[in-house]
Amino acid sequence: MTDDLVEASLLPTAPAPLRAADAVAALLVHEDGRYIVQLRDALPTIFYPGHWGCFGGAVDARETPLAALKRELAEELEFAAPSAIEFTRFEFDLSRLGQRKVYRIYFEILVSAAVFDRFVLHEGAAFEAVEGRELLMRRRVTPYDAFAIWLHMNRQRLETE
Repeated sequence: MTDDLVEASLLPTAPAPLRAADAVAALLVHEDGRYIVQLRDALPTIFYPGHWGCFGGAVDARETPLAALKRELAEELEFAAPSAIEFTRFEFDLSRLGQRKVYRIYFEILVSAAVFDRFVLHEGAAFEAVEGRELLMRRRVTPYDAFAIWLHMNRQRLETE
């Protein structure tokens, strides 16, 4: 996606309507500490096309957040997550925009190098394991995912007894 297309998709005049939904995302942490992230597709129908972000997606009706996460990771990477720990959640109140309140839950998943090497990308333009500092300082990252990654990188500073 060219910078012009990314810029056009961020403008309020972009042609496609956006609908927010409850969602889950994976903080995929490579065994060496890097974050495994996806370059989002260049689609005007998604939030932040052409940005780097966490793997995940919408929670379907009658689906638990954890089940949604496992489904999304299987669909997007052919990855059967053995375990996931809820890390944080954000709530977005879009009622003033004519939509409802939605949540985005982040789960931490540790990934070995051997498992990472078996990932098969089915959604997104690319994926990569990137050091947190590089990701936040030099990449165009979806703002909510950037905040979750920043929180994860600084979790010791935030933890209380």
